[in-house]
Parts: sequence; structure tokens; C-alpha cells
Amino acid sequence: MIQDIAPKTFNNQFKNRKAQPKDLFLSYKGDKILVREDKNKLWYPSFLDFEKNFPKLIDRSQFLFTIDDINYYLVEEKGLDDLEGWVYADTGRFRTEPKYWRSFAGVVGWQLNRWYKNNKYCGRCGKHTKASINERALICKSCGSQIYPTIFPCVIVAVYDKNRLLLTKYKGRPYANFALIAGFVEIGESLEDPVRREVMEEAGLKVKNIKFYKSQSWPFTDTIIAGFYAELDGDDIITLEEDELSLAIWVNREDIPTDELRISLTGEMMDVFRKGILDL
Repeated sequence: MIQDIAPKTFNNQFKNRKAQPKDLFLSYKGDKILVREDKNKLWYPSFLDFEKNFPKLIDRSQFLFTIDDINYYLVEEKGLDDLEGWVYADTGRFRTEPKYWRSFAGVVGWQLNRWYKNNKYCGRCGKHTKASINERALICKSCGSQIYPTIFPCVIVAVYDKNRLLLTKYKGRPYANFALIAGFVEIGESLEDPVRREVMEEAGLKVKNIKFYKSQSWPFTDTIIAGFYAELDGDDIITLEEDELSLAIWVNREDIPTDELRISLTGEMMDVFRKGILDL
């Protein structure tokens, strides 16, 4: 999965540390990220690359995280792609980069970039917020409110019936491959509650023997995903929720498509069931 970057190590411990010329930075323009143009991989810039043309850039950076001994920073500066050799590439490349650590760095930075942009003003009093020097938080000096990165809990459910797995396709989304039942955890729910609720809402099916598989951070949508396998309980007739899904079908184990990219928990869970390597 995308966070499986071993032997490299991701460290999100906050540092109140001034950037150095050899440190890397991430710059975003909407759904695009600044990368080296002549590379066939995600190649992020260092402050040294921009020292001549943007000498003050290093002073306006925000520490993000560390991968091994490389510190990553966030910058918000116009015109960086005016420098020859640098372009803003679509963040869709995070899903196709073979070196997971490169895409993971880019997508976690993108998640934090959205958080900073969405919380420039205090939601309580409307005044400007300022980054804390002690932790990864935004502080409103007017009313004292503290804002931390938002993470939404959700579940993914692999519904099975003997040798069959329930596969779905989303409606009205760019992602067109097969998926599993998924949904957000609502207020007052346990993690198991939305497993039952989402399967019933989206496919009209009941489930039993709910078994937790593993979790995944999914920075694309600011979510933490809990993956479950759940056995069909009773009737296998699907009643499709057409507002959410365009398709929901039972697929025999041997016909389940292989996930070539292997970046998502969904793909791994489908693959695990296809190979029959989990005791359900």
C-alpha cells in the first residue's frame, strides 16, 4: 500500500526547525505539485535549486515531516514554475509512481497543504490563525482556539459469500475500477456499525461475522480507513443504491481482477480474497 515505504522511515514528529538549503520542499497549485520536468519519477525541489531566483523562499517555509534524514517543507509562492525545468504535474501521478515513498511524501504534503489553506481563519471568531511553534497546530490568538489536522474515519467492507466477493463501481467519479463497499463513520457509531449500515444502504444486504483486517491512512481524502471482511447473512439479492453506485455484482474468486498498482487497502483486500490466503 502507498504508506508501505520500507526500508525508508516516515517520521511525522513536528520540528520547529528552520529549513536548510539541501532540504526539500513541496509546492502545490490546486491539484498539481511542483516537480522536475525532465525526470520520469516524482523529483521534488530543494531550496538550493531555487536559492538564486527565490532567495527568501527558505524563510517562508513550513516544516512538514521527515523521511529518513530528508526534511520536507511546505511553501506557498507564485511563479516557481517560471524557473526552467520545473513544472506543476497532476497529483494523479501519486497513484502511478512505482517508488511509494515519493508518492507518499507528495500526498501527505498535499493533505497538510489543504488543511493549512482551509484553516487560515478561526472557525470560532473569524480571526486569522497562526502556525504553532510547538506542535502541528494552528492557533487563534484572538480567542485561543487550537486547530489540529482533520482526519475522517471510514470503513471499507469486503462482503463475501463462500467463493464470491461483492464488487462495486462508484457513480460519477473519475475512479472507474472495481471497488468495495465503503463509507464514513457517523457520530455515535462504532467501527462495526457503519459496516452493517453501509452494506445495507448501498447493496440492500445483511452481513455477519465481521472481521477486522487492517487499517490505512488515505491522505487523498483526509481519511483513516478501517478494512473489514463480512460474511453475507441471508438473501444475496442486491438492491443497488443508485445515488452512490453504478454497479454492484457478485464475482467468483478466480474472476476478481488483479490490482496492479497495489497502493490501496481496497486493492489489497480484493487480492487477498482472490488468492484465498485469509482464514475467514
